[in-house]
Amino acid sequence: MAILVNSDTKVLVQGITGSFGGRHTQLSLEYGSQIVAGVTPGKSGQVFEDKVPIFDNVTEATKESGATASAIFVPPPFASDAILEAVDAGLELVVAITEGIPVRDMIEVKAALRGSPTRLIGPNCPGVVTPGIGENSHGGCRIGIAPGYIHKPGDIGVVSRSGTLTYEAVWQLTCNGLGQSTCVGIGGDPVPGSTHLDIIKLFNEDPETRGIIMIGEIGGSAEEEAAAWIKENCKKPIAGFIAGTTAPPGRRMGHAGAIVSGGKGTAEAKIAAMEDAGISVAETPSQMAEALIKIL
Repeated sequence: MAILVNSDTKVLVQGITGSFGGRHTQLSLEYGSQIVAGVTPGKSGQVFEDKVPIFDNVTEATKESGATASAIFVPPPFASDAILEAVDAGLELVVAITEGIPVRDMIEVKAALRGSPTRLIGPNCPGVVTPGIGENSHGGCRIGIAPGYIHKPGDIGVVSRSGTLTYEAVWQLTCNGLGQSTCVGIGGDPVPGSTHLDIIKLFNEDPETRGIIMIGEIGGSAEEEAAAWIKENCKKPIAGFIAGTTAPPGRRMGHAGAIVSGGKGTAEAKIAAMEDAGISVAETPSQMAEALIKIL
């Protein structure tokens, strides 16, 4: 079992004719994902790789293809409009890969998401992978930019603000013979579509997710909020890691949301909250899988 996506998920790609979007659409097709439509205004009637029909807008693409999810590879100035178009079309899941979307734009997107059936992952994220079996990843789905080959089907959920640390955790699990149920990169921007807690709740409800790795970083309070909920509600084994323990206060480190300000969002506070919730916290990135294995 998995969360968010599986082999039945039909995906459309907004920005499919761009070089970046096109490259990762091809990789998702090779992984076994059902990419059923593309959207680029003015390119209606064209076909991507002789397989995927292209439409001018998301509503038309959804109606014709039956897509329920979208991957967004649209440039930053237009990405929020692309997200809102997907919301208006009633898609269940939108995965925004785009980096550099203005904070003001994302505030407007968050307002539009309230009360809608759409769940947003990202922006500035690696996406979502439910690993599949075999050469064509039967039973799996890849939306975004994560390397497919590192994944192995199994029962460990991964949620992370960092793309590269997502890959590191997945590879460590795979090398230790532990497969993943679903891996979710939520992104590191200050206004994310989904938080650690949103995804932790889904993993907690999934009967076939046995354990979880939660990766955070300095800035904001999302990890502490997730830890507080975990302490009271989640009985599944969870390992964690917080990036940025050596970051100087007031300096942005990597992600737009990774900044310690006003004494809040420190690595020490996040680690303390996670340990208080019974989460096994790794001291270094190389110990993430090891931290989970100790408590499985």
